[in-house]
Amino acid sequence: MQLIDVDGTRLALSVWGEPAAPPVVLLHGGGSTRSAWDATAPTLGRSHRVYAVDLRGYGDSDRPGSYSLELMRDDVAGLMAELGASRFSVVGHSLGGTVAWLLAQRQPDRVSHLVVVDSAPPREPFVVDPGPRPDPEPPYDWAATVAVLAQLADPDPAWWAGLGTVTARTLILAGGPSSHVPQQVLVDAHAAVPGSRLVEIPVGHDIHREAPDRFLSEVVPWLTSRR
Repeated sequence: MQLIDVDGTRLALSVWGEPAAPPVVLLHGGGSTRSAWDATAPTLGRSHRVYAVDLRGYGDSDRPGSYSLELMRDDVAGLMAELGASRFSVVGHSLGGTVAWLLAQRQPDRVSHLVVVDSAPPREPFVVDPGPRPDPEPPYDWAATVAVLAQLADPDPAWWAGLGTVTARTLILAGGPSSHVPQQVLVDAHAAVPGSRLVEIPVGHDIHREAPDRFLSEVVPWLTSRR
């Protein structure tokens, strides 16, 4: 594990691959940490310098008490700058996928390849009751979950409108009918992003964990491809 300070917030990351290889950052979903990528990151590390990151409030990263999708986006951008990566790829699942979408919109000159796993920027309110604070504590700050769910319940229209500004080579992986994510929104996101590709791997929401071989068979060629 490494800890990198980004504007006063320390982010924890695990690293695979050769230092000179093309960089890719992996962003986990809302109920997990960077360990969600342990089964797939070593293979990605054969062709890339892989950074699996705990978002702020999650895992071994700092829990500063201030949370939003935009802050997480800016953390990742700052982290990659600290690592000296002027251009990089992003792979994000669920919460991490939404952060990845926002990053690709904000910094199209830096994000070369984008892979989003069963995730799209919300265009309609996504209302979920977070319920009571878990006991024992989960491996993340419960306040981060509450803050993000509040944003998803009142989504910024700019998140969806910005899809047309994404210039990264974009692959969208859809979990199929057993996923809780409405699959039509992934179809519509694909239509909104020029040159994107949509692939269904019908194993549910956690594609990278439920079908790691199929996940890698799609992602590795995509990350190594050029326009």
